[in-house]
Amino acid sequence: MDEASQIAVGTLDPRRNAFRKDLAAKSLEGAVKAERYVVGEQAFVVRASVPLRKTPDATRGFETEALYGESLTIYDEVEGWAWVQLAHDGYVGYVPADALQRGKHDPTHRIQTLGTFLYGAPDIKSPPLMHLAMNALVTARGGDDKFLELDGGGFVYAGHAASRGRHARDFVAISEGFVGVPYLWGGRTRIGLDCSGLVQTSLQAAGFSTPRDTDMQQAELGASIPVAGGLEGLNRGDLVFWKGHVGIMVDNVLMVHANAHHMMVAVEPLSEAAQRIARTGSQITAIKRLELQDMSSATA
Repeated sequence: MDEASQIAVGTLDPRRNAFRKDLAAKSLEGAVKAERYVVGEQAFVVRASVPLRKTPDATRGFETEALYGESLTIYDEVEGWAWVQLAHDGYVGYVPADALQRGKHDPTHRIQTLGTFLYGAPDIKSPPLMHLAMNALVTARGGDDKFLELDGGGFVYAGHAASRGRHARDFVAISEGFVGVPYLWGGRTRIGLDCSGLVQTSLQAAGFSTPRDTDMQQAELGASIPVAGGLEGLNRGDLVFWKGHVGIMVDNVLMVHANAHHMMVAVEPLSEAAQRIARTGSQITAIKRLELQDMSSATA
């Protein structure tokens, strides 16, 4: 965010607050100046995943992804682009309008595996309609122990979906399952993800709401513990932060992280990663120990 924006909006982060010079969410009236304020329309994603961008320009990179079944609010739609705010983490940006369906979505299940397929028939030999990523949300209207029949059409292998109230027990084990997945800035799926995306995706699978970016995660997750000179005393699940980067401790020595050095999710000794990153001029900024029982359960 540039200096002019900071002066104009004070402490409001435009990544998680829907405002522009011409338009803002009705909930922000009185907090920001805009030409008009709107309540917005409820909608949900009907593509496997869709990039969310700062600007309505498909030639530019993206900040995060919205997954199939995710709820959001549409505040504006112009020339095929919808300006939206995601429900699960509050992120604001532009997505293709044809990737959305207006209306309320009431999912019954969450994809619990790294990914699965939506089939046109309850048959593994039938051609898949699309890939569904971990944490994609679906609504089952019937089925059996083999396939769930979805509202709106299609079938998902039942063993790959969990009811909305069921979550993974160990978010670190989820993160380890992504080892080898390519690094992708803004990614949230097994096709590709980034460091904060790995943290968010893994914790969401375990039932916990998590902000999207590393600075948000460092500020809002867990309690700080001292950064010992020898990097000792760490536990499984501790989060290690640098400016713009985060990793998850697998034990008191190894860390799993999506990183641009390996260009994939990799496990390596924290000491080796810290030394390598230090050579670029960046030091560990914080180590946070999660208190998962106190974190808000994910509902989006």
